[in-house]
Amino acid sequence: MTKKRTSPGKSFNILFTCIGRRVSLLNSFRAAAKSLKIKSEIFGTETTSLSSALRLCDDFFIVKAVTSRHYITQLLSIVKLDRIKLLVPTVDLDLKILAVNRERFAKLGCQVLVSSPNVIDICQDKRKTYRFLVKNGFDTPLTVSPKIALSSRPFKGPYYMKPWDGYAARGNAVIKNRTDLKFYAKRIPNPICQELLCGDEITCDAYVDFDMSVRCIVPRKRLEIRAGEVSKARIVKNTQVMKLAKSLVEKLGAGPGIITIQLFYTKDHKIKFVEVNPRFGGGIPLSIKAGANFPKWILQQLTGCKPQIPFDGFRDGLTMLRYDAEVWI
Repeated sequence: MTKKRTSPGKSFNILFTCIGRRVSLLNSFRAAAKSLKIKSEIFGTETTSLSSALRLCDDFFIVKAVTSRHYITQLLSIVKLDRIKLLVPTVDLDLKILAVNRERFAKLGCQVLVSSPNVIDICQDKRKTYRFLVKNGFDTPLTVSPKIALSSRPFKGPYYMKPWDGYAARGNAVIKNRTDLKFYAKRIPNPICQELLCGDEITCDAYVDFDMSVRCIVPRKRLEIRAGEVSKARIVKNTQVMKLAKSLVEKLGAGPGIITIQLFYTKDHKIKFVEVNPRFGGGIPLSIKAGANFPKWILQQLTGCKPQIPFDGFRDGLTMLRYDAEVWI
């Protein structure tokens, strides 16, 4: 484990794991701490030093891969050494292992922004997500195995095929006929077939505080996707979507932190939930800029002040157009 080193002092230190390209999220926490007059140092971890966000941290660590048996030991060592008060996961990779070990971090005085292992299991297995949604009365596209889809007479596609344990739209394909189905079923690992939907694709950022209360839901319409992450999006203050998304998060028991809910709002005004990701989504900068200052609310509560949060207190119609920038080392 190697790092760039500074003195930890007596600040409210924050650690981001697998920080990658999350520069905007990093800066949002930094700005929130400054606005609250909280002395804070931002730390990051990655498996390589060639990470833009890592290089913009106050301090960083190069750690083993998430799959390594040493991963959690390394994180615990960092938390203890640098007096980390808040650990923020940024991708799906280490959610489960952080959830399982959450109490070990708590004993060191560190709050991990992660849901329970059971919630992580439901969210990271799209077959379980489907069963959860159906069982609890939330509308969702039909989801079946390729074998069942292939055996249907007549063919009931089109489908959207993806791995049941996938992320970032990796290995996804549109299935228009049996030929497509046979072809992609052999190439996509752990595939499932989901009814192909039409309509507005909406992602909701739900904030769950440390008392496990859902305090705010921000829907944002996806306008353009690049490499599985939103590149253009617009806030759409749809109260029907917000109400149902809140109900879903409460029923799931997810939190604390940000829960990202993906859904389709169809042309006949139906809301069909597709996926739930219990972490900060890639498009979170739009919600924060619109007035849902999640980093500030998180820091306020962790430093002893319960924030005043209007459920719909964010700007409607704000549009985000993302672009690339550079970090020089």
